[in-house]
Amino acid sequence: MATTIKYMVRFAQLSALTAVLATSVAWAKILYAGVNESGGEFGVFGVKGQGLPGRFGVDFEFTNQTTVDIFVDQEKINFFRVTFLMERMVPIAFGLGSKFNETYFSEYADSINHITLTKGAYALIDPHNYMRYNDPSSQPNSGSVIGNTTDPTAATTEQFAEFWGELALRFRSNPKVVFGINNEPHDMPTQLILKNNQAAIDAIRAVGAPQLILAPGNGFTGGHSWTQATGENDAPSSEFLNKLVDPLHNTAIDIHEYLDVDFSGSHDVCSQPAPSNLANLTTWLQENKLKAIVSEFGGANNQNCFDFIDDMLTYLEDNDVYIGWSAWAAGPFWGTNSPCCGADTGSLEPGQLNDMGGPNGFDTVWATAIRPHIPTTLKRSGISSLS
Repeated sequence: MATTIKYMVRFAQLSALTAVLATSVAWAKILYAGVNESGGEFGVFGVKGQGLPGRFGVDFEFTNQTTVDIFVDQEKINFFRVTFLMERMVPIAFGLGSKFNETYFSEYADSINHITLTKGAYALIDPHNYMRYNDPSSQPNSGSVIGNTTDPTAATTEQFAEFWGELALRFRSNPKVVFGINNEPHDMPTQLILKNNQAAIDAIRAVGAPQLILAPGNGFTGGHSWTQATGENDAPSSEFLNKLVDPLHNTAIDIHEYLDVDFSGSHDVCSQPAPSNLANLTTWLQENKLKAIVSEFGGANNQNCFDFIDDMLTYLEDNDVYIGWSAWAAGPFWGTNSPCCGADTGSLEPGQLNDMGGPNGFDTVWATAIRPHIPTTLKRSGISSLS
C-alpha cells in the first residue's frame, strides 16, 4: 500500500485522547529513572555485512530477564532503554520500510514484553543507528544518512516513516512503551533531522499509537551543544527542534550528556559539569514549553565522577523541564568490558566484574552515585506520557 495512503493521519480518531493528554500535563519532575540495555546492536563491527542477521544469544542479545527483575524489584527503577539494530529489524535486502525480519522482531518483543507486561516498567524502544541505514559495520560513522537525497544508496525519509509506522503499529496497544526515534544523529543537516523526526511522529500517530515519543537533535543529541553549531557547521538543534508538531502533545526531547573532557563517555576522568553545560538547553526547553529525558549518561568508578554524576542528577531534579534519565549501560554481553568511562569501570550489569576482576559499575558507580537519586515517586501506571 502506498505510503501516503498507509500513513494517512487519523487524527480525528485520536481527538479525545489528545484532549486528555493536553490537559493532563502537570510539568512533573522525574517520572522515569533507569538504565540502558545494550546488546541488540552487537556483533556487526568490522566488514560490511558482518554479523547480519546474526545469531541470537551468540552475536547479540537484548536483555537478561534476571537483570531486569533485579533492577525493578530491588533497585525500584521503572525505565529501560533497549537497543536494536535497524539492519537486523529491517534487512538491507528488503530496504528500509515495513517488511521486518520476524524472528528478530519476536526476540526483541520478548524483551520489551518482559519489561512492560511482566514487570510493569516502561521500555524505550531504541533504533541504535545514528539516523543512518545500510551499513552498521563502523558505527557511528558508517551507513547512509536517512533522507540524504544526494546519496543514491540512502533510505528516504518516506521509507523511514514507513518503518516507524509499522513498528508503532506493533506496539500501539502497549501503554508502557516509549518510542525513541533514533540514537544520536550527527554530522547531517539539522533541517533533515527535523524532517525525519516529523515524519516518524506523523507515522506513529497515523497508526493510532498514543505513547510518548522522544525526538533527538544533532551533534549526537548532546545537551551541552544544543544551542551550538555541530559537525561541519550544522545548525544548532535549538533552531529546529522546537518546530516539531505532535497532535497529541506527547513528545519530549531526547538528550545525551557525558561528563568527560570531550563528552564521549570514553574517559575515566569527569571534567564537564552538567549544570553549567545544560544551562542553555534548560532555558530553551523552558522558553519552548518542552520537556526532555537524558537517555544516556555515565561516569567512571572514582569519587571525581561520583560527584559529577550527583551534580547532574541533582540538577535534573531541580529543573522540572527534565522528566527522566537512564544510565549507560547494562546488557548481558558486556562481560568484563566497559561500555562507559574508562577501561576499568565495567558495565552496569549486575553480577559481572570489571576487566581487573573487581566490582563492576553496578556495584560502584550505580550503587554510589546513581541509586541515591532513584525517586520513590516514579510513574508506575498509565500510558507513557509527559506527566
